[in-house]
This record gives sequence, C-alpha cells and structure tokens, in this order.
Amino acid sequence: MAKQQDTKKLFEDLSGTGKSIGVLTSGGDAQGMNAAVRAVVRMGIYVGAKVYFIHEGYQGMVDGGDNIEEASWESVSSMLQVGGTVIGSARCKEFRSHEGRLKAAHQLVLRGITNLCVIGGDGSLTGANLFREEWSGLLEELVRQGLIDEEAAQNNSELHIVGMVGSIDNDFCGTDMTIGTDSALHRIIEVVDAIMTTAQSHQRTFVLEVMGRHCGYGMTFIFIYSLLYSNVCVFACVCVCVCRYLALVSALACGADWVLIPEMPPEDGWEEHMCQKLSENRADKKRLNIIIVAEGAIDCHNKPITTNHIKELVVSCLGFDTRVTILGHVQRGGTPSAFDRILASRMGVEAVLALLEASDSTPACVVSLCGNQAVRLPLMECVQMVSAYVSLIFCRSFENNLNTYKLLSYHKADSKLPNSSFNVAVLNVGAPAAGMNAAVRSAVRVGIKEGHKMFAVNDGFEGFYKGQIKEITWGDVAGWTGQGGSILGTKRTLPAKHLDKIAEQIRIHNINALLVIGGFEAFECLLQLYEARTSHEDFCIPMCVLPATISNNVPGTDLSIGADTSLNAIVETCDRIKQSASGTKRRVFIIETMGGYCGYLASVGGLAAGADTVYIYEEPFNIRDLQSNVEHLTEKMKTGIQRGLVLRNENSNENFTTDFIYQLYSEEGKGVFDCRKNVLGHMQQGGAPSPFDRNFGTKIAAKAIQWISRKLKESYKDGKVFANTEDTACLLGMRRRTMAFQPVVQLKDETDFAHRIPKEQWWLKLRPLMKILAKYKTSYDVSDSGQLEPVTRVRPKKAD
Repeated sequence: MAKQQDTKKLFEDLSGTGKSIGVLTSGGDAQGMNAAVRAVVRMGIYVGAKVYFIHEGYQGMVDGGDNIEEASWESVSSMLQVGGTVIGSARCKEFRSHEGRLKAAHQLVLRGITNLCVIGGDGSLTGANLFREEWSGLLEELVRQGLIDEEAAQNNSELHIVGMVGSIDNDFCGTDMTIGTDSALHRIIEVVDAIMTTAQSHQRTFVLEVMGRHCGYGMTFIFIYSLLYSNVCVFACVCVCVCRYLALVSALACGADWVLIPEMPPEDGWEEHMCQKLSENRADKKRLNIIIVAEGAIDCHNKPITTNHIKELVVSCLGFDTRVTILGHVQRGGTPSAFDRILASRMGVEAVLALLEASDSTPACVVSLCGNQAVRLPLMECVQMVSAYVSLIFCRSFENNLNTYKLLSYHKADSKLPNSSFNVAVLNVGAPAAGMNAAVRSAVRVGIKEGHKMFAVNDGFEGFYKGQIKEITWGDVAGWTGQGGSILGTKRTLPAKHLDKIAEQIRIHNINALLVIGGFEAFECLLQLYEARTSHEDFCIPMCVLPATISNNVPGTDLSIGADTSLNAIVETCDRIKQSASGTKRRVFIIETMGGYCGYLASVGGLAAGADTVYIYEEPFNIRDLQSNVEHLTEKMKTGIQRGLVLRNENSNENFTTDFIYQLYSEEGKGVFDCRKNVLGHMQQGGAPSPFDRNFGTKIAAKAIQWISRKLKESYKDGKVFANTEDTACLLGMRRRTMAFQPVVQLKDETDFAHRIPKEQWWLKLRPLMKILAKYKTSYDVSDSGQLEPVTRVRPKKAD
C-alpha cells in the first residue's frame, strides 16, 4: 500500500465541467454491475461532467447511434437492486479489429467522450487499454479520411481509461474480490442449502457442478470453503467448477464431503478414498453426501473428471442413490448481495475520481479492493499477472488454505490423532449472530485435530458457573456451518459476579484454555477474566475472543462474524419495502435498524439499499438537519422519483425517535409524499449465515485454536498450565487484510465503554459517499477514497 498524503484534498477541487464520461459493461454479466454504473453516473453528474451510457458493451460503441445515450440522475434510479446489467453486455469481435476500433473512436469523438469507465473481465480491460494506446493513431486516421477535423482531433487528443472488474470468478490479480463473486456464492449456497433438505429426506448423494473458469486466485478460496464444510454436513456434495474460488469457497460454506478442482488434481486411488469417506459418513448415520466438482477438474493424468463419472463411481461402488445438479447460469442471476452493491458503489465513485485526476502521462488503471479500501492499480500489470495464476498453487497463500482444508478434513481411516492432554472450552456470549455455529464447528474440529479434548459450554458464562459443560466430539458439530443463531445457546451475563464459581468449574473440568465467541460482551468478559488473574490463579490460562455480533461494534476488528448476514437481511427487506411502493403515489419509508449505539448496520445498509438519509449516533443531528432532509426529499419527488428511504439506527438520538421522525416527515411532507415506518427488529439476527460469515467464522476460529495450541505449549511447565502475561488474553480481529491477535487490556484505550463502540470506526468514511449518491452537497476526502499516491507508484501485490 502507498503512504497516505500529508494534506487532504477535497473532491470539490476536482471539477468535471466540460468533461464527458462513457460507461459500459462488457463480457459476462455479474451481479453488482448496475450498482457500479449507477455510482459512475451519479458521481460524474455530481462533479459537473456529462455521463453517457454505452449500451451493449463494445458493440454499442462501434455501432454508435442510440447505443450511446446521455444519462441523467433519474435514469439510474432503482438500478441498485437489479442483477445483471441494465445497459447490456455483448461479445464484440469487430472491436478486436483495427477497423472496429476506428469506428468506436469516431463515435466517441462525435460526442466528445474522452473518458471511459469499463466494467468487465480481464479481456474487456485489455481491449480498453489497447484502444487507449492506439487512440492518437486512430484520430490521425479519422482526420485523413475526413471523418473529423483537426480541431476535433485536438480537443479529444487524450483518452483516459479506468477499469472495474466485474466477474463472478474472482479471477483478477490486484483485488481482494471482484464485483459479482459474493453474489454468485450466495446463489450457490442457496441452492446447496435447498438440496440438502431433499438429499437428507431420501438419503441421497448429490454431485454439484458449479460455473466458473480457470482462476488460480479463486482456487485458493474454493479450498477454504471446502475446508469449512468438509465432513460437516450429513450429505456429500460434489461441485464441478473451473473457477477454483467458487468451487472451493462454496464447498467450505456448505459442508461438502469432497471437492475436486483443476488446481489440485487428486492422486491415484482418489476414487477409493472418496468412496470410503462417503461410506463412513453413512455409517455415522449421516443421511446425505455432497460432492463439489469444478467443471475443469482433472486427475493427475490430465484426464477430465465429470459429474457423470462421479455419479457412476458412487453408484457402482457404494450403491447410493445419487443425483447430479448443474447450477449453470443460476450463479450469474438474482439480486446482488449487500457486499457487491457496496463494493461496486465504492469502485464507481473512485473510478470517476481517477478520471478527474488523470493526465496525459497517467496509465490506464483498474480500481481494486484492498482490505476495506478502494485503491487504483496499473491496469496492464494486473492483467499480465493474471496469466501467472496457474503457478499460484505453489504460493504460500494457497498452501496455507490447502493446509486448513486438510485440517478440517478427517475420516476414520486417518492415522490416530495426537493426544495433547489439554482441555479447551468453547462458549458463545452476547446476542446470537449468524456464523457463530460455523466458528464453533471449526474450533472443535481443529482442536480435536490438534489433540485437545474439546468442551462445549451452554448459555455463555451463566451456563459456565452453573456447570453446563460437556465434552463435544467431531460428529457432534456435523451440519453446524449453515445453521443460524447459536446452537450452544448464548447469554449476555458477565462473569464478574460469579468469578469464584467459574474458577471452581475450571478446576472441576480441568479447563486449560478458553475460546469465547461473541460481541462486545465477549470482549468485556475476557477483560474481566484477565483482570481477575491477580485474585484467581485459575484464570491464568490462554484465552481468546472471536468478535461475533451483527452490530460490528467490537474494538480491535474491522468486521465481526454475523454482520454480513445482517446487512443482507436489511438490504433484502429494504428492497421489498421499496418495491411495495411501485405504482403507488409518492412515498417515504422510515426504517429502524439494530446496532445499539453503533451505526454500522444503518450506514452500510443504507449505502447498499440506496437510502436518502441515515441517522446514526456517531454523526449528531438536530431539528434543522431533519428539516433539511425533508426538503431534500420534497425536491426529489418533483423530479419524478416516486419513493424515498430513510434509515435510523435504534440509538441514534434519544429524543428524535423513529416515531418522532415518522411524524415529522408525515407532517412536513403533506401534499407531496406520505410516509410508512418499519422497525426491522430481531429479523436482523436470524436466518442462515451468508457465505462470507460461514467462511470468516471457520477461518478465524481455526486460527484461534492454533494460537491457543501454541500458547498452551509455551505456558506448560511442571505439569501445569500457567499463563498470566498480556499476550495470553487476546482478541483475534481483522485489520484491513491482516488477522491480528491483540491483548484485550491494550484495547481498553480504543474503546468507548459507555456507548459500547470503538473510538475510531473505519466505515464512517463511507458516509460522504452515501450522501453524494443521494444527491446531497457534501465534501469527500480523496485521501480516504484510496488514491494515496500517484497510480504509477502503486503496484499490485504479488500472489501471496
């Protein structure tokens, strides 16, 4: 990452007056493309530029005419929640030729378009870069042919290109995630979850073929998912997919018993090994099996492995009732997830800023995601690195993910597990959050593979001091990954009042380490236990907390388990609420979200749902602000837009309640719009966990148990575990791209205990972006947008 600029520059310093921007989508469609188009249009208009839709991708650019249409603010209304691409996408052979690119250049010059936002895969972006490199020559040729004059050529002498990667395959180097990948995983997991019910009913084996293409980077994630779900479900699922990411991650997220991908051809004898594993599952009274096969899967002799071959193998060897399901283009369809909407919106805004800052020496760039930040990288360097993905299977990241997969993949034929003689307890604390069960499952199985005896504590620390502690085995957590809520049970009870009883239970069960999975209460609990070490030696054991709360208000981490699932629930509900206004008179919806004093759900959910206003505690507001928001919506209704959306965090203001805001809007909007209110309540905590939360919970729990194992070995002396240093009571959080163990006592200074939130929250920088896309006049700090130094000095990370 580049170093941050010393001085902050507001986007008002970058004017788009006199500039024209063309936006197109090319190649295969991906959910979230429309959100990117919407962001480009609105940000472009916001800075004073003209923005043009280029329909049907490069084909529309070549053909011109009505395919190139000026966009308005209202023309992208209601696009956010639509899958695919509204402006169309097409493969264009003509653009690959010099003559085709000459026609496209002529069409752009006729409209004065010298800035292009291209949303597509590596092929689309490569074509855009070639077009830019040829631009001067194309203009000279147009002048010679008399199609344009010298003045037009001079006025349009520079063509600037900014790319955004829209691909469900997650196959582009330089970005953590491409637009559409998360939504594709949602579609896959929805199908697999549905198939599991019928498979379990009939004791069937299902072989699933997943869409995709060769992608070394994606393969890494696929293995992660496979690891997450291997041997977890009662059924075995086989998924076929060329893209390693979709296959591996979906396998992890659904608990597949076996996964086959092209990046890791199975060794000779894999058929017998797989059938043995499936047979053991049935012997353990598991009623279903799921196998995931990538469509490009091959064996060690480069022979294709197909779903039909897998089916015939299972039927002939085991006699199991087996079915094949090919997901196909289902993975490309449907509504984009909350993540893809936010990602695309941020990339779209950043793309416009990149075009405004571009000069004749600025290379074409691609807007990418790095941790929680949007950054710009040289386009062609990223494209060139994509071809090197085949060797990614040898990189450290892939190796680590593969090791994690193997760690969670276990069957009886394996050699005997080590015996560490350590006992590790796992419990949930605070409100339930989707993904908690995936974390518990991963912790239990990794702990068993490490040789520990694992104990489950029911009902948090309340159950702990009551002695609700029992050993939990490998099979006990089967099928937990896709379950919402907390199967162990969870309570908000803090340990401070019951320290003596908790210490007694630790002695009775000889607990040597503790893993606490929960929200802000879990952080407080571990802090209390750490501080009680001076009076209770029983708490001198390694302890770790994993952040799991929909509120995402735990210090020391950017994201918490459960927050992604909750965001998707909010966005889905807002979509339905907005749809209910279709065909009716002008209407404004007031929606209350959960989150305590933390405005994460309201703010990020508002950005993903296209909210007009979001009220949160972190950004104080008064009656004048409320009046201004009403006036803004009144003006919006006059433009022909029929509905408005206002989100309010539950504790944003003790006086300006949801009822008060509803009544104020209803009164002030009389004659212009009417109002409806909706309190989402605990629906935000329910439902099956999203693919992200399943994967995140699995990976973070596995890492925590491995840390506990190291600390147990370090602190074991004279036949006893004794750990009383700061670094033996930690919170494992994700900071940007890094998983970090942080002593809970050191996080005290970063915490606002009165309001149960961190003092600094990264997502607050997204609020100006949300306001801009809602047409509010506001400042936007470019230094927060991710462009931290000149593009030519930013380089994509090597495969790691």
